[in-house]
Amino acid sequence: MTANSHQRTRDDHASETAEDYVEAIADAIAKNGVCRSVDLVNFFSVTHATVNRTVARLQRDGYVTTAAYQPIELTEAGRRLATQSRRRHAVVYAFLRAMGVSESSAAADSEGIEHHVSDETLAMMKRVVEKGWPQA
Repeated sequence: MTANSHQRTRDDHASETAEDYVEAIADAIAKNGVCRSVDLVNFFSVTHATVNRTVARLQRDGYVTTAAYQPIELTEAGRRLATQSRRRHAVVYAFLRAMGVSESSAAADSEGIEHHVSDETLAMMKRVVEKGWPQA
């Protein structure tokens, strides 16, 4: 392991929460037409204070807009991040299923792996899902 790989892991952890939240916000908007803090409290099983702090960071970073007692809306950057995260998740999930991992384990494992897999590895996972395993 090199210092660069450790830095990448730290960077991945830093973006993990943002990715999870914008995905959840996008899902709530798709399902209910709006996303409110309580939707995120219930989805993540966290406190209102945790959601408020996280949403404030997302707003600072340009992923969401909101105001007191108003719904949370994704910015264009937030929608892009949610779409990218969903795609990564779908590829990892499909790859794990292709390896024979159970649905429940693939669902749980892909939730963490999606944040840490490199673009190169993700591309190879997608290739395996679409074309099968490479011949030796």
